[in-house]
Amino acid sequence: MEANERETIDLEQGWEFMQKGIMKLKNILEGLPETEFSTEEYMMLYTTTYKMCTQKPPHDYSQQLYDKYRESFEEYIMSAVLPSLREKHDEFMLRELVKRWANHKVMVRWLSRFFYYLGRYFIARKSLPPLNEVGLTCFRELVYQELKVKVRDAVISLIHQEREGKQIDRALLKNVLDIFMEIGMGKMDYYQNDFEAALLKDTAASYSRKASSWILEDTCPDYLLKAEECLKREKDRISHYLHSSSEPKLLEKVQHELWSAYASQLLEKEHSGYHALLSDHKVENLSRMVRVFSKVPIFLDPLANILKQHVNDEGTALVKQAEDAAGSKKADKKDVVGWQQQLFVRKVIELHDKYVAYVNERFQNHTLFHKAFKEAFEAFCNKGVGGSSTAELLATFCDNILKKGGSEKLSDEDIEETLEKVVKLLAYISDKDLFAEFYRKKLARRFLSDKTANDDHERSMLTKLKQQCGGQFTWKMEGMVTDLTLAKENQTSFEEYLSNNPNANPGIDLTVTVLTTGFWPSCESFDLNLPAEMVKCVEVFREFYQTKAKHRKLNWIYSLGTCNIIGKFEPKTMELIVTTYQASALLLFNSSDRLSYSEITTQLNLTDDDVVRLLHSLSCAKYKILSKEPNTKAIARTDHFEFNSKFTEKMRRIKISLPPVDEKKKVIQDVDKDRRYAIDASLVRIMKSRKVLGYQQLVMECAEQLGRVFKPDVKAIKKRIEDLITRDYLERDKDNPSLFRYMA
Repeated sequence: MEANERETIDLEQGWEFMQKGIMKLKNILEGLPETEFSTEEYMMLYTTTYKMCTQKPPHDYSQQLYDKYRESFEEYIMSAVLPSLREKHDEFMLRELVKRWANHKVMVRWLSRFFYYLGRYFIARKSLPPLNEVGLTCFRELVYQELKVKVRDAVISLIHQEREGKQIDRALLKNVLDIFMEIGMGKMDYYQNDFEAALLKDTAASYSRKASSWILEDTCPDYLLKAEECLKREKDRISHYLHSSSEPKLLEKVQHELWSAYASQLLEKEHSGYHALLSDHKVENLSRMVRVFSKVPIFLDPLANILKQHVNDEGTALVKQAEDAAGSKKADKKDVVGWQQQLFVRKVIELHDKYVAYVNERFQNHTLFHKAFKEAFEAFCNKGVGGSSTAELLATFCDNILKKGGSEKLSDEDIEETLEKVVKLLAYISDKDLFAEFYRKKLARRFLSDKTANDDHERSMLTKLKQQCGGQFTWKMEGMVTDLTLAKENQTSFEEYLSNNPNANPGIDLTVTVLTTGFWPSCESFDLNLPAEMVKCVEVFREFYQTKAKHRKLNWIYSLGTCNIIGKFEPKTMELIVTTYQASALLLFNSSDRLSYSEITTQLNLTDDDVVRLLHSLSCAKYKILSKEPNTKAIARTDHFEFNSKFTEKMRRIKISLPPVDEKKKVIQDVDKDRRYAIDASLVRIMKSRKVLGYQQLVMECAEQLGRVFKPDVKAIKKRIEDLITRDYLERDKDNPSLFRYMA
């Protein structure tokens, strides 16, 4: 067409020219012999549109061109596209649809270019749907709406065939499903409503039929094997041609149909159900079961409960085994009972290792199984064995590992690993404060008796406890370590002081360990009447210490002291390693040949219990340094004692131990006292921030605050509330007795 730029193009003339270009495009799309568009042709078509849209009214044909743009698609669809689709079926229809959709997008792209000027001004000014959207909407309204059900059924039929093992054209399905998504122009509504909903329904029906057949034929592992394979194939299907958003919905349908209806039957199948698998340790089948059911709470919940029961049963069996061993006739000695209790801890550690590996590796590290496993361990770990709590047993177990000559002979690496496992077990213990107090008592004994095998292991254990339970848990123990370091420095200073002050020398080698009150477990301190030789030692050290810390008071704990004394017996002279109490008793015989029980008690100024213990150790135990009249195995208040000058022993150096004191009662008393303080502090802290609070909520918040260290008894909390009311920290509301107010 040749025309002067100022010449007006009428609608009929202009549209006739545009139709020639559109017809050429249709011929190309239909595969008819046609030359490609040249740049000149394209520019002439664009220019014609431009002129027809920029002519002065009434010759501005923008609206007419916009309408004819839509009509061009509608005419082509009705005359060529729909007839070609209506005559084909199944896979052939799908292929034709993919081809027609691709052609349609090409047509939209080209016509949008021809009519480009419409999009720039007219459409924007009138707020009309853009050209691209108009073209796609035509296909959606005329082709998609008519064929969507037919297409959907054809696709689902192919998927069904694939599930039955037939090879299908996955690329074709991907292209067809892309149409469901693209037709929504950014929205997933068409894919979800017109295809996905029907797919999910068909999938459910398909797997329901399969499951009803398999449940009758297969063992539990075989059924699971098939179920897992189905899941794997569905995931593969999704990755190849379904949209990723379908994955959770589709897998949920598969899982629901495969086991929700058959959960109890699978669990209880004789010889192959979950109980049987767990008992026989068929870990691969267990692992498959959890893998397959990882997103099915209806199935996982009973599995977790069975695991919980199974672990609890094994743990309870260990408790009973240890109880029976401790109660048997063979176990009438304390060391045998202790050995049985230590063996119990070792077996609990092994049980923990086994099921941690199960949960992490075989049970997919699933939180539900971690929770079940934790609850099972909490149930039996807090039962105690042979009158001893697990908290005490763990502390004793650690003591055996960490002290010199302990029953646990392990390498450095094994010690670290075992301590790590003990700390993990501590997480299940409700009375962590009881463990802390027992551990601190035993730690003090190791430190003060020089029984620590390795300082690095001691510090490492404190670090582990701090990480597990927090700094509040270990601050006293860490203070003990610091005290010992300072004590060594203090001893060095004392020795320098003695070398610089010859007149102050006590004549006896003296080592003093200065400890901080509060860090160390409390010990009874009696005013022992020290022998004259020792009195000078105390005075010399006191004078030295006042030069360093004038305002600090030294409180001597003689019950923790040790002495090396020389015993001059007729057969030979021997060195005796004894406690300060024992040494004080023996030194009495330097000035007296024979002493009665009451004379010894009076001269030492000790309690009857302490005197009985030390005289028993010197006259009735392994080493009889003193002779007793009458020669019985028990100490009586009417007994008399003499120095046994005939005593002899192969070794020249012997240690005479005092019978151990049962410290359990004292530890429990100390912990109960600390708990009262902790409950008081928690209650005051809560009320200070809340001002007014009901009884139930106060008890609940207090229990929650203290739960990390111990499980407070509701009665104990109630008692502390009453005490705080008496001490005017709290008051009851006059109208509501269950409501408390903070008074400060």
